[in-house]
Amino acid sequence: MSTEQTNVRVGWRRDTAIFLSGQTVSMFGSMLVQYAIMWHLTLETKSGVVLMASAVFGMLPQAIVSIFGGVWADRLNRKTLIIAADASIAVTTVVLAVFMMSGYQELWLIYLTLAIRSTGAGIQSPAVMALIPQLVPTDKLLRVNGVFQSIQSGMMLIAPAAAAGIYASMSIIAIFWVDVVTAIIGIGLLLFISVPTVRTSIDTGYFTDLAKGVRYTFTHAFVRWLLVLFGIVFVLTVAPSMLTPLMVVRSFGEEVWMLTVNELSFSVGMLLGGVLVAVWGGLKNKVVTVLVSSLVFGALTLALGLSTNMWVFFGFMLLVGLAVPFFSTPATTLLQERVEPEYQGRVFGFVGVVMATAMPFGMIVFGPLADVVPVEWVLIGAGILTFVVVAIAAVIPAGKRAIAIGAQPAPAAPGHPDGDDAAADEPASQPTSQPAD
Repeated sequence: MSTEQTNVRVGWRRDTAIFLSGQTVSMFGSMLVQYAIMWHLTLETKSGVVLMASAVFGMLPQAIVSIFGGVWADRLNRKTLIIAADASIAVTTVVLAVFMMSGYQELWLIYLTLAIRSTGAGIQSPAVMALIPQLVPTDKLLRVNGVFQSIQSGMMLIAPAAAAGIYASMSIIAIFWVDVVTAIIGIGLLLFISVPTVRTSIDTGYFTDLAKGVRYTFTHAFVRWLLVLFGIVFVLTVAPSMLTPLMVVRSFGEEVWMLTVNELSFSVGMLLGGVLVAVWGGLKNKVVTVLVSSLVFGALTLALGLSTNMWVFFGFMLLVGLAVPFFSTPATTLLQERVEPEYQGRVFGFVGVVMATAMPFGMIVFGPLADVVPVEWVLIGAGILTFVVVAIAAVIPAGKRAIAIGAQPAPAAPGHPDGDDAAADEPASQPTSQPAD
């Protein structure tokens, strides 16, 4: 481990607490705006087309920009990048607030704001995920990621209520100003920690680094296997996470409180799961944890489809939420542990692409299908398909090697600076950088 890395880890608890606190405050403001804009467009236009357009403008730029944002996260100082992205989003929000205060509320301006905010998220997210292992010792990563997952789940419970209160008592413009204040607080806290730049010199062009990141991601056997599994399971979880409200309405009743309990069950489960991961840490082999949690997703999705009692259904929804951190947190931690520091931004850029595109793709498949056959059938089919996917992922050679890698202690300093080319020259005792199959 380099002297620079050792210095970063001195006082890591303080730096991590400050960083997560700043991200929590900033995330809270962003979630307020997300809910406020959705409700505002719903109330003002009552148009499904408008809501669809807002979803496209709010998600597609992040999916595209994440690839390029990952390169910047590996070339530039990640702390500076997060501050710049947060500040840009805040400035955009200020501009929208000023226009709306003057009475100008055209849809194109809201769409443009959503697109710029989404672009900022595409730059910020890879930097955040790649910065965490710069602050946190390798053996503490899983628990810190579990804490971060719990914070995100907690925000999912608090933000809607807070946004509703501010929106109802004041206006959407008030929420915009709250977002600006939370961004300033988040940036201010981030200034208190020191984060070195991973690459002290850049001797290659931007697009060369982009190409190297693509090649690294898709030729690194372990990374490729994990990302493919992550993407497929993410698509299949669209069924329980997005179609269960439809099943509630069709099978149990159209009361709003039922839909609320359904969402709360999932969110509370995620919060409890994040806390459990942070306290317990999960199985010793993180790859096995990912596979087992995927099987649990399949079993619970199947159980949801077979449920005939509403409260049993809500109980299974809570368990689905509980299982999420046992899938996402170990998967994130594995990438933080096993990917070379100077490639982590680009790899997490591709993770951002997977996360931003899996849900829309899943809805394209499952949404129309749920209008042709009962939702219960869709859930049962998704559950069975999850079993098949996990079984295949575990028995193929890449899966067996991934399980073997997961059984080994994480390296103190991940991998080799030359990525997959260097991997071919490493001895078999260093499985963190395997060549392609």
